[in-house]
Amino acid sequence: MSAADGVTTSGPELPDVQQNLVKPTEPGIGRVVSTRICTASRKAAGFVRHVEIDVSETALAGAFCAGQSFGVLAPGEDDKGRPHKLRLYSIASPTAGEDGEGKVLATTVKRLIDEHWDDHTLYTGVASNYLCDLKEGDEVRVTGPSGKRFLLPARPEEHDYVFFATGTGIAPFRGMLGDLIAAGVDSRSILVMGAPYASDLLYHDEMVQRAGAGTGFAYLPTLSRQDQPDGGGSMYVQGRIATDPGLQEVLASDRTLIYVCGIAGMELGIFRALHESLDPDVAQQYLTVAEDAPEPEAWTRRMIHRQIKPTRRVFLEVY
Repeated sequence: MSAADGVTTSGPELPDVQQNLVKPTEPGIGRVVSTRICTASRKAAGFVRHVEIDVSETALAGAFCAGQSFGVLAPGEDDKGRPHKLRLYSIASPTAGEDGEGKVLATTVKRLIDEHWDDHTLYTGVASNYLCDLKEGDEVRVTGPSGKRFLLPARPEEHDYVFFATGTGIAPFRGMLGDLIAAGVDSRSILVMGAPYASDLLYHDEMVQRAGAGTGFAYLPTLSRQDQPDGGGSMYVQGRIATDPGLQEVLASDRTLIYVCGIAGMELGIFRALHESLDPDVAQQYLTVAEDAPEPEAWTRRMIHRQIKPTRRVFLEVY
């Protein structure tokens, strides 16, 4: 409880999860069972794939939880002759996996394609392109699971949920939403999914279908470079806090938890919007702002956890 006014800021109890059962020194061998484009259109600016991996022959089977990550060891060596380092990827599956038995996990992978800043030669991300290139039946070295904080609460029925995602940040939320549906909890949940254009939205048809299934789930695709599908001009995900009455209603509840996943920096915009758009008592459920903090327009990421402190009802996973 807040000492000042009794506002509830304590976080929920989280489940105990297993970690690091499969170590990088002794990786398990998974096998790709499915791979597909998961953007709303093949005309999207980036290439993003949904990759499903059978981990039944590893200790990952039945041991991962929605919200956790797993590791991938790409073959080959870096430019210094050393084996490529481990890369972590969010699990995009519910705890029961894609197969319902926890033997198949999925992840959401965007190909990294860029230019070197100094000599403008092509740069391609090692692990992302490796995963996207894999075909059905190919083997992949895996580790994990990892993570014990970015999880649904141990008693999910006691809470409502607001998920803010950009890009592949939707991955853990796809899994969490699957868990909420499987548990049959009578909770409200909202996914605010950010993308530059409608063509860049990930799992769009799947989320539209879920929103129409009468499960208490609402889907708010939010476009930053074109008008919104439901009307209104372009905006970033934090713009929904000031403009969507349904979102405001859920945020006002003392049951609600906020999860943020995606590109680093998005959390600062969300914090500004919570502070500026919500009633102060509501905003304090999620954010404590120090008296010596500057005006919100002058906030920087370095102030987070110092002068701008999210409460334990806010969960962050940005990269």
